[in-house]
Amino acid sequence: MGLLDGKVALVTGAARGIGKAIALKFAAEGADVAITDLVINEAAEETVAEIGAYGHKVRAYASNAADFEETHKVVEQIHAEFGHIDILINNAGITKDGLMIKMTEQQWDAVLAVNLKSAFNFIHALTPIMMRQKGGSIVNMSSVVGVHGNACQCNYAASKAGLIALAKSISQEMGRKGIRANAIAPGFIDTPMTMALPEDVRKGWLEKIPLRRGGTVEDIANVATFLASDMSSYVSGQVIEVDGGMNM
Repeated sequence: MGLLDGKVALVTGAARGIGKAIALKFAAEGADVAITDLVINEAAEETVAEIGAYGHKVRAYASNAADFEETHKVVEQIHAEFGHIDILINNAGITKDGLMIKMTEQQWDAVLAVNLKSAFNFIHALTPIMMRQKGGSIVNMSSVVGVHGNACQCNYAASKAGLIALAKSISQEMGRKGIRANAIAPGFIDTPMTMALPEDVRKGWLEKIPLRRGGTVEDIANVATFLASDMSSYVSGQVIEVDGGMNM
């Protein structure tokens, strides 16, 4: 018996990285999984094959998460093909870092659209479905940067802080309908991007972390599984920082 047996999960931005790890973990725990990404390329197809190896239904959908109408259409399609949607993981995200004084309007707008508006789009499309089902779990993928801020990432930090406030607001608004909403705030996670950082930069990060290691995508997927499952049935409106104690 898996923690997510009989559930259908929708994970955005899931072709690679944290989104992929979450989708794989959900399938391992018994869920059918729909993943979305901007394009369905070879990486997305490989992710679908890996998820399918668990023997559960899986399909990838090309979707611009920042587009309101396109999001509603893809959610309708997923609902029609899977029958119900119990879990939403708002993971789609990009970065366009830079000093505020040099940041362009395009950099600001692009990050807010993909990181924050996309979550609004999917929640807006999914809450009527979850209301009819009398339940559901929404998880917004935020960041410790959204809690504590970070120089040269004002657009990214603002979008991730917005995801926290959005989850808290939805938890209050939809709780009476049995819909829970929470946020995960990852810290320094070992990904191809962070592994490519200069050694002195990585060392500086790790010295700030009491556990003295970077997190893994599986660490994030484990917390997402808890929040998606009935084990967290009385947990809503919360932010879980998965950062090895870096920001205590």
